[in-house]
Amino acid sequence: MASNQAIAPEIFQEISRRLADAEREHRVRILYCCESGSRAWGFASPDSDYDVRFIYVHEEDWYLSFDIERRRDVIEYPIVDEIDCSGWDLRKALYLFTRTNGALLEWLNSPVCYIERGNFAAKLRYLAPRAINKVALCYHYSHIASKNARKCFFRDQVKLKKYFYVLRPLLAIRYIEAGKGLPPVEFEQLVETVAPPEIRQGIASLLETKRCTPELGLGEPLPAINAFIAAETERHETAFHEQERPDMNERAKLVEELNVLFRETIREKFRT
Repeated sequence: MASNQAIAPEIFQEISRRLADAEREHRVRILYCCESGSRAWGFASPDSDYDVRFIYVHEEDWYLSFDIERRRDVIEYPIVDEIDCSGWDLRKALYLFTRTNGALLEWLNSPVCYIERGNFAAKLRYLAPRAINKVALCYHYSHIASKNARKCFFRDQVKLKKYFYVLRPLLAIRYIEAGKGLPPVEFEQLVETVAPPEIRQGIASLLETKRCTPELGLGEPLPAINAFIAAETERHETAFHEQERPDMNERAKLVEELNVLFRETIREKFRT
């Protein structure tokens, strides 16, 4: 069932209309659709985009084509009226699931859901604890944090909104390292669970400002938060780089479960 948490009814209806248009245009069925980005993370500004992400399935014959490897497996639309819609084909999504794709895992657990049909998303959530590689997921978050930190911090003036795009992945790593499983999508849950006490007040002040300000501009660096970012990024510099992802061919039971899900989902395409 779709949940429109934090989404105005008129926006929810417009997004639903565009998704229905996409199904007709591409002759697909959307299995799952959610909000990604700052509106799912819980630190959207009043003018933040709506990052609408979905997983879709074609008819069976599409997957029985000899040239399937050359067929386009994404649907993308330009941003119109702050709504950014794009999605992945079922086969692509399942492959990325086996690669511990951080974005896909966040989609599956987004607090804002527009469409959920059948048991596809629920089955992936169930399999995720066995399928994910924790080191690979930490590397994903470490890469995001270090990339944003290099661009934006340790100067006389910083882009204040970028603090969130560095802190969130750093806290997600701490959550994984603490043995708590997949990190929650919502930023405040991460803060409450694993953020050091000395940076919590600074984060709370930033959150309050961002939620009511159309655009957070430049500001003075926040020493306590900068110190935390510097220490964490240095700690991660070589921690996750030499680890290989597991070979899914050696995990026969899990692979077969995904194959069964793949076939069942295609066959059930228009029955839900």
